[in-house]
Amino acid sequence: MNGIIFENICKSYNDTNAIKNLNLEVKQGERLILLGPSGCGKTTTLRMVAGLESISSGILKMGGKIVTNVEPGERNVAMVFQNYALYPHMSVWENITFGLRLQKVSKEEIQSRTKKVLSILNLSGFENRKPKELSGGQKQRVALGRALVKQAPFFLLDEPLSNLDAKLRQQARTELVKIHELYQPTMMYVTHDQVEAMTVGQRVAIMKQGLLQQLNTPDMIYSRPANTFVASFIGIPAMNLLPVECNDSALWIDGTRLELPAKWLPLAAKKTNLMLGIRPEHIVVTDSCMLAGTADFIENLGSQHCIHISLPHNGQNILCIVPAEQIVAKGPIQLSFSWKHISLFDAISGENIGYPE
Repeated sequence: MNGIIFENICKSYNDTNAIKNLNLEVKQGERLILLGPSGCGKTTTLRMVAGLESISSGILKMGGKIVTNVEPGERNVAMVFQNYALYPHMSVWENITFGLRLQKVSKEEIQSRTKKVLSILNLSGFENRKPKELSGGQKQRVALGRALVKQAPFFLLDEPLSNLDAKLRQQARTELVKIHELYQPTMMYVTHDQVEAMTVGQRVAIMKQGLLQQLNTPDMIYSRPANTFVASFIGIPAMNLLPVECNDSALWIDGTRLELPAKWLPLAAKKTNLMLGIRPEHIVVTDSCMLAGTADFIENLGSQHCIHISLPHNGQNILCIVPAEQIVAKGPIQLSFSWKHISLFDAISGENIGYPE
């Protein structure tokens, strides 16, 4: 088993707790994304796996062995850094093979591995170029190549695509998934970019202030966020969160009474003050009004329009996404949504109250 297991892992810097009681299992051969805002502890978590950061308390297991205090060089990991860390005086070939030569791998094996990686990364013909002669995308692929030739069971990536432009980043994401499917190492990938997380990851671990908020597949995190932080962090634009009151088998939203479906009652009736979450793309502009508001501004997103709507009673703003061909004008607007697309959160704790069976 070449998985990675965190058991009550903590990391402190003097009086600052960077990681707090992290319990997490990265399954053998999966792509797990560590996602969160700057300072949430995701890079620190990755560096602890690499052995570049000490662990204050807890147990780290890799490949079925406890490695909490094992030196970095003995962990058999391959790592790609944000700044690529290429040697400027070395050629592409020398950069990629440097680690293998230090390990005294045979020349035949180095030749075989490196040629295969160069072919996969479309770097054949660039073997003798120095980093200064390469584009940003090519440098990124050299850094990936240097990690891949190690054929390590653990593949760690720390925001490897952040220096690329949008088009190269999209291409690189596709290449990363193909590479992983070919070699199938256990992969941990740190990013603050939710698009990377949703497209590359098989599972996503969302962190905030050193605490794991949710661990699940991209689809489940998007459709069933564990709390209001996850709901507001995932999605472009983010999920609308509206304060609501639950009484008399109904939700009161901005002064409007909406009958709550019977299947929601056992969950919602336990709370009085809730937050209703609904994605902008799940709100419909319609004549069958559930909510009324005012369309203040309409963003043109090409194939879609994003409508900024203010509600009359509490003045809260919500967003609605509609197809570009649907004509919507500024001014009074009527909205509707399906109960199957909502989430309800406790207004105090922010935790999701659950979903009907």
